[in-house]
Amino acid sequence: MTRYRPADLVDFTAALFAAAGMDGDKPATVAELLVEADLMGHDTHGLNLAPNYLRELENGEMRATGDPEVLSDHKAALLWDARRLSGVWITARAIDEACNRASDYGVATVSVRESHHIACLAAYLTRATNRGQVVLIACSDPAVATVAPHGGLDPVFTPDPFAAGFPTEGDPILIDMSSSITTNGMAGRLRGGGEHFPGKWAQDHAGNATNDPRILFDEPKGTLLPTGGHDHGHKGYGMALIVESLSQGLSGDGRSSKPSFWGAAIFIQVFEPDAFAGRVAFNRETSELVSLCHGSRPAVGIEKVRLPGERALARKRDAMRNGLALYPGIVDRLEPWAEKYGVPLPQTL
Repeated sequence: MTRYRPADLVDFTAALFAAAGMDGDKPATVAELLVEADLMGHDTHGLNLAPNYLRELENGEMRATGDPEVLSDHKAALLWDARRLSGVWITARAIDEACNRASDYGVATVSVRESHHIACLAAYLTRATNRGQVVLIACSDPAVATVAPHGGLDPVFTPDPFAAGFPTEGDPILIDMSSSITTNGMAGRLRGGGEHFPGKWAQDHAGNATNDPRILFDEPKGTLLPTGGHDHGHKGYGMALIVESLSQGLSGDGRSSKPSFWGAAIFIQVFEPDAFAGRVAFNRETSELVSLCHGSRPAVGIEKVRLPGERALARKRDAMRNGLALYPGIVDRLEPWAEKYGVPLPQTL
């Protein structure tokens, strides 16, 4: 299996984005977070996205330079217009800003409109948890609809991810989940490889549950099912309404304006435990939850009960020691861009 030094992949990817015109710290920030997603095992939302982002920069759909416009600033509540800048860079900057303000005000919320795609939510969480803070992220794309509401046949939502990071006395709890059973990215990958979903995660145009991802691409199109599927999809449906209300409603960047570009409306909220019962108390309680979950007797076929993010952090540690094995085809798709910009490909281990 071909492996790469993570730092080499970051340098390579940053060089590509810099050559494509990104200014300031944008190339390095975007590169670090895309590689972070791969390190954590989220390989549909890491470097797999880089060729698409480079194409968006080339055709002007993603802005390469500048800063967000501040539309509203109430100290603990902030609204930015991202002006079609990189959603990865914008999200990282928004979390950092929310962390700084939460230190002053206890809680800080940043809402973002008109952003480009933001990639993997899990990759951002430790920006806050490493500072001892709690972070929530919700994101949706008002231009895309592939997920039906529970009981419906026509798509209304995107997969609508929601992520949360909680510090503990040890590793943080890192939750990244979507309101649909799976993502558009995974559906596209499986369809391209002639594979099927592991379960009936979608429905065809008539509402029949299916494991065939082609129904999302071939007419008449079907939809992804909300988390819970046909039986309990009201749960994913409710989550989608929460995510889109927070991300689109608070930013004013929603489906009523019928946008047509690939983008994101973003909701970020950070809590400072010291403004409440304190960090010591918070970490004590979250650590107790971790201990109780680990102590729960595993079901048949389960080696042990894990916490969200536990496997991702283990994968990252292994990749940092032994090199990162990228999903097949990712470097091949980046090679034409490396050739175009004269950026040497990263060396393998």
